[in-house]
Amino acid sequence: MFDHQHGDYFENDGARIYFEVRGDQDAPSLLLLHGGFGSLEDFNPIFPALSAHFRLVAMDTRGHGRSTLGSRPLSYEQLQLDALELLEHLDIETAYIIGFSDGGIASYRVGAFACERVEKLITIGSTWQRRADDPANELLSKVTGDSWREKFPETYTLYQKLNPEPDFNALAKAEVRMWLDPSTSGYPNQAARRICCPLLIIRGEKDHLFANQDAVELEQIVNGAKLETIPNAGHEAHKDRPNDVVRLILQFFGE
Repeated sequence: MFDHQHGDYFENDGARIYFEVRGDQDAPSLLLLHGGFGSLEDFNPIFPALSAHFRLVAMDTRGHGRSTLGSRPLSYEQLQLDALELLEHLDIETAYIIGFSDGGIASYRVGAFACERVEKLITIGSTWQRRADDPANELLSKVTGDSWREKFPETYTLYQKLNPEPDFNALAKAEVRMWLDPSTSGYPNQAARRICCPLLIIRGEKDHLFANQDAVELEQIVNGAKLETIPNAGHEAHKDRPNDVVRLILQFFGE
């Protein structure tokens, strides 16, 4: 399992970023990118099944886990660049990628702007655009360090334990700015059409942050993309229904 005990660091654009590598070192590389306020440990519910087939590579997004936030604004473009730098650091020419939520949004950007580096891409609970009329906008805009601490105390506790430069309020402000950023450094938007690798979009049936209409539209605009809905699952489908998600992952990756 990922444990924040047996990893290493690389530096990119002013941040010191923590990562771990697990599984068969001779197996294909699978890069795992977690969501907002999370860490690489969020993939542990599906770790055992994936480690039997892949060399698992996971990092703590800048500002999360053991990674520093750095001085640059948090953006999906920056997360994309951090992911690509990790592949460079490990001399990985191409990789399979699974991204959850924010990690999936960054993964869309990798698929759109560096598609030659991606064998196949899977996203879980990851929208690709921020519509002005999206009901989630109001919810996201109200997130603060205090509100997140109150609702998800275990997330805050782990952050305080791990982070070398803890400032949870600053992280919350950076996250909200990124979530609502309309600029070209944010969501891929129509650039998602450029994704040329095989793409599987996984959405929990009850996901309140990734609208079904956005998932359907993405499937339509990306050539060959496939959408799968997990019944009775929310935003974190890989935690709510790990066996169902693993089955889809291994089927799509051909394992």
